[in-house]
Amino acid sequence: MALDTRKTIGSLHVSPLALGGNVFGWTADETSSFAVLDAYVEAGGNFIDTADAYSVWVEGHTGGESESIIGRWIAARGNRSDLVIATKVGAHPRLKGLSAATITKAVEASLTRLRTDYVDLYYTHVDDESVPVPEFLTALDSLVTAGKVREIGASNIAPSRLHEALAFSEKEKISRYAAVQPHYNLIVRDLYEGGLARVTARHGLAVVPYFALAKGFLTGKYLPGRQTDSARGGQAARYLETPRGRRVLATLHAVAAAHHVQPAAVALAWLAAQPTVTAPLASARTPQQLEQLLAFSDITLSQGELDALTAASD
Repeated sequence: MALDTRKTIGSLHVSPLALGGNVFGWTADETSSFAVLDAYVEAGGNFIDTADAYSVWVEGHTGGESESIIGRWIAARGNRSDLVIATKVGAHPRLKGLSAATITKAVEASLTRLRTDYVDLYYTHVDDESVPVPEFLTALDSLVTAGKVREIGASNIAPSRLHEALAFSEKEKISRYAAVQPHYNLIVRDLYEGGLARVTARHGLAVVPYFALAKGFLTGKYLPGRQTDSARGGQAARYLETPRGRRVLATLHAVAAAHHVQPAAVALAWLAAQPTVTAPLASARTPQQLEQLLAFSDITLSQGELDALTAASD
């Protein structure tokens, strides 16, 4: 279950599975979060993803809870130089959008919470089309020049805006997006496959899909007639209401049984095998959940299995 193979994102070398920090401080308290982070690193993982907005949706939270937990864990373990930390700007309610002033203020707050003086990968969390490309890219480039950010990436961006941003970076010879983080999995394919996939392939960008397990649906724990205690249960269970969702789940279970792993591992393996995908992004509340995810690195799906899963989700 080793994750010590490395993939490339610009100048960064990352694990083939990114660990999502959205659950830290939400469905995983600090003790559980530390345990998951420890288990991930012990398995060879180094790529940890968070955002300044995590977990502002929880009553009583103000955002930054995930970054703060990760920062305290880094301080306790003294392992900053071994890690690739990704965080994001643009979705925090009090630091919304991508104006130069917002980016400058937000990165300082993230650095403070993470207890570090640099972020390895800094994503624009949600594109802000009210801000011209030159403004936010120049601001991001200034962070790279200052050594506060090593590489930049984009999440939730349209193909046309991504193309415009890449063209501007090339023209001005400034920092350019090295990675894209799209919503992409066996159930939700149309948001990435097509225009966005073509732009990323043409420019050689790394792709780190979020919701890799479709909000937990692709773990296989959601079955017809079964009640599941989960913060995302209502969202994930929606997929059971369609013939396509049930077809994907049945195929996942069949392939998983053949490899003696859980469906989550197969879903991640399918995603990792897709053209342009660098590292799927998934989260775990406990080390036991993480173990099921880590198994994906030990299996190789045959072309027939990949085709069957793709056909089921078509």
